Amino acid sequence: MNEHLDRLAPQPLWRHFRTLCETPRPSGHEAALAERLEAWADSRGLTHERDAFGNLLIRKPATPGREAAPGVIFQGHLDMVPQANSDHPHDFTRDPIETRLGDDGWLRASGTTLGADNGLGVAAALAILEADDLEHGPLEALFTLEEESGMGGALNLAEGWLTGHYLLNLDSEDRGEVFIGCAGGTDVVVEAQLPTAAMADDEVALRLSLTGLRGGHSGIDIHKGLGNANRLLVRALRALERFDARLVSYQGGTLRNALPREAFAVLALPEEEREAATAEMAALEATLRAELAGVDDGLSLTLEATERPADEPLNPQATHLLLAALHAAPCGVERMSQEVPGVVETSNNLGVVSLEKGRFQLGALVRSLRDSATRDLADRLRALFELIGARVRIENGYPGWTPQPGSELLTRFQRVHRERLGCEAAVKVIHAGLECGILGGKYPELEMISFGPLIRGAHSPDERVEVASVEEFWTLLRALVEDLARPAA
Repeated sequence: MNEHLDRLAPQPLWRHFRTLCETPRPSGHEAALAERLEAWADSRGLTHERDAFGNLLIRKPATPGREAAPGVIFQGHLDMVPQANSDHPHDFTRDPIETRLGDDGWLRASGTTLGADNGLGVAAALAILEADDLEHGPLEALFTLEEESGMGGALNLAEGWLTGHYLLNLDSEDRGEVFIGCAGGTDVVVEAQLPTAAMADDEVALRLSLTGLRGGHSGIDIHKGLGNANRLLVRALRALERFDARLVSYQGGTLRNALPREAFAVLALPEEEREAATAEMAALEATLRAELAGVDDGLSLTLEATERPADEPLNPQATHLLLAALHAAPCGVERMSQEVPGVVETSNNLGVVSLEKGRFQLGALVRSLRDSATRDLADRLRALFELIGARVRIENGYPGWTPQPGSELLTRFQRVHRERLGCEAAVKVIHAGLECGILGGKYPELEMISFGPLIRGAHSPDERVEVASVEEFWTLLRALVEDLARPAA
C-alpha cells in the first residue's frame, strides 16, 4: 500500500510520510507511532527521550565545528484528525491511510483525511535528522501528542527539557507564507438531561438528514462561508416546530475542531403533518442550496420515515428550549481583527452535538487572537446554555502566540526564502491553534516561526497536499537549517 509515495521527491521525506500513513495515529492513539520512531532513532544512533505525558524528543549533535551554533528545534504533532465519509467505513485506530496521487499534482486519501496535517511536518523533521549531507548546529525534534484533541502534549510538555534557541513549527499549510502568530482557544462542553414524554398514538417517527457539505478546519476555514451541518440542521428543526415536531435523537459532527459536514435527527410529529413537513423541508433545501451556491454546493436535506424509536422524544417545551439555544448560539466568525487586516480575530465552531435518551451534549471550540475575547465568548455560551438548565464546562484553554516581527529568526528566514525561491515570503498571523503559543509560555526565550507545504481541506476527507510544494518546502527547510548554523550576516 502507498508504494507510489516512494517514487516522489524528496524521497526521504515521502518515505517517512508513508510510515505515518501506514501507522494509525488518531489523537490518543499515537503510542505505536512513537515507539516506531524511537526504534528508528536507535537505528540511526540518535538519542531520544519521552516526558511524563509521552511527548517524544529526538536529538542530533551538531556537525563538527558547528557546536557553538544556536540549537534548532523542529516541532510537529504526531496525531491526525480522523474524519471519513459516511459511505467509507474506516477504523482510524487500526486501518492505514490509503493515498492516491491525482493527475492534477495533488495527493489525497481515499475517503478519509490524509494526515498531511501534521504528518508532512513530522516527516520533514525526520528526513532532516537522517540527512548526512547537511551542515548544522545542535538539532532537536519535538513530536507532541494529542494536538488535535486539545493541545494536550504541548500543555503538558516537560519544562527545562528543550535546549535550542530557534523553534521551527512545521504545522502550517500555505506555500510562500510564514506565520509568526496564532489564535488561542478553549473548549466549551455543554451537558443536560432533558425531560421526555412518550410518543402519542397519532405521532410518526421521521429521520431528518443533512449531508453533502465540504467540512474543513474550524480555524483556517471558518471565514469561507462553508456550511456548518449543526447550524443548518437546527435551522431545519426550528422550521418543523410549527408542525409540533419533537426531538428524539440528534447526532451532528464528530470533532470540535472540524466544521461538521453531516447531521442527523430523529423526530416525532403528528401523522397528519407529515406531508406538509416534507414539503417544508424540500423548500428549505432549495433555499439552503441557493444560499451556499458556489461555496458548498453538495448540500442535501431529506425527511424520511423511520422505525418507531424505543426512546421517548423530548417534551414540547424541552424541544423548543434546546432548539432555541442552539439556534441563538454564536457560530462562525464573531469578529475580524483590526490589527491584522483580513484575519479572523474571534470565532466559535458548533462542532459536535448529540442527543440520546434525553441526554444532550455539545462540544464547541472558541478561538481568538485575544485571550480576553476567548474567555468572553466562552462565557457567553455558558450563560446561554445555563438558561435552559444545562451544565457548562470551559476547559483545555491555551494561549495565543504573540507575534515577534523583529526576530532574528524571521529575518533570516525571509532572506533564505528570497535567495532560494526568488520571492518574498508573506508574513502572516493565523486563526488556528498552533502549539507555539503554549511552547512560548513554557520557553519564553525561544524565537519561533511556522511554515509548511500547501495543504487544503485539512480536517476533512477532502484534505490534499500539492506535491510540488512539498519539494519547495524541503528545499527551504534544508537551506534554513544550514543558514542557522552559520554566524548571522
